[in-house]
Amino acid sequence: MNHIRISDRVIIGKKLTLIGGPCVVESLEMCKIIAGYLQEICAGLDVQYIFKASFDKANRSSVKSFRGPGLEEGLKILAEIKRAFKVPVVTDIHEAHQAAPAAEVADILQIPAFLCRQTDLLAACAATGRAVNIKKGQFMAPEDMRGAVEKVREAGNNQIMLTERGTSFGYHNLVVDMRALAVMRGFGVPVVFDATHSVQLPGGLGSVSGGRREFIRPLARAAAAVGIDALFTEVHPEPEKALSDGPNSLNFALVKTVLQEVKAIYDLAGKNR
Repeated sequence: MNHIRISDRVIIGKKLTLIGGPCVVESLEMCKIIAGYLQEICAGLDVQYIFKASFDKANRSSVKSFRGPGLEEGLKILAEIKRAFKVPVVTDIHEAHQAAPAAEVADILQIPAFLCRQTDLLAACAATGRAVNIKKGQFMAPEDMRGAVEKVREAGNNQIMLTERGTSFGYHNLVVDMRALAVMRGFGVPVVFDATHSVQLPGGLGSVSGGRREFIRPLARAAAAVGIDALFTEVHPEPEKALSDGPNSLNFALVKTVLQEVKAIYDLAGKNR
């Protein structure tokens, strides 16, 4: 299994990593509150931490939904989080021209699930030399993600991660096939389980997406037992007030519980691998 060095302190695959933060950059103050809390609980559990937030959410259900501060302002905020907390950061991009400026700040460039087949986008991310986290499309079989991996490798970059985030199952519903984690690990890349988007109900509330937060804990525990290198969670101190993806975000108390449980199972599974 490949290890990916993200920074001097974080090597994906060496030990459990949390990729966590708000769905979208709401403000510098909010990002600092969330980053500080997650960094503290990760340190207490001996878990590596990477801060996640999007400067733009281009695929919102409604044109009226909050998208974020945009590329320039969003990257300034991410750079300040990186400086203040000395943690790596990850953000997603939607267009090839965003790759180079985003890579000046972000340690990992993330490909949204809907865009995982976009060759030019994958190649642009690869060309930056940054690690690339590709989210498996809700419409994709896990074995078909080999093509996305090969596109990044063909562009000269082997710093690749794959994220499972559920598969479309009828209208407004996702299911998680845990076999996907084993299949994608077979490509020689670290695998990530996105515990919060996997319980999303896309467009389930009409103009916004819904979510079934109560299933995050059991799915995260199951993924840890199957085998993951990182856990991805969206976190907000008051999910009901979050400007994006509140129904499937974790509050502070719940993310601590989930991470404790996942770490215990991760450690046990590692002894038996």
